[in-house]
Amino acid sequence: MTNHVEQLVEGPDGRQQLVTVHLGESPLAWLHARGHLSERHYLAGDMLRADWEKAGLGARVTMRWDAAPREGGRRGAGGWPDPTMAQLSAKERFDGAIGAAGPGLADILWRVACAGEGLAAAEKALGWPTRAGKLVLTLALDRVAGWYRVP
Repeated sequence: MTNHVEQLVEGPDGRQQLVTVHLGESPLAWLHARGHLSERHYLAGDMLRADWEKAGLGARVTMRWDAAPREGGRRGAGGWPDPTMAQLSAKERFDGAIGAAGPGLADILWRVACAGEGLAAAEKALGWPTRAGKLVLTLALDRVAGWYRVP
């Protein structure tokens, strides 16, 4: 299996062009590498994604092996083991950053930074016109960078 695919995208001049996309590269890294995001915006988005992953907010694709009761062990409320302090801290940071982005901006921010959707796919899913997503994403990343205190 290859790590690269050819994809037809609309260029800045409105013409379509064929580009090679690395499947292992995040949409934020792709935008940053091509000069569409500043270093500050890229770092803020990456911090948000890291907190989302540390908090365990993504969909589970494997079985939880720690869910079985342990002999003589106590379980947290709701029958699940208590989350770690690192998970709780990451969840607090994630919620704060998403709150700082604000309604209307958090949607595309989550889709691109956390869910790994490309900008065009996120625009289409949200019913937005082409190229509107980049502007809204940079506004959201600017707010998140301020919240994370990224210089």
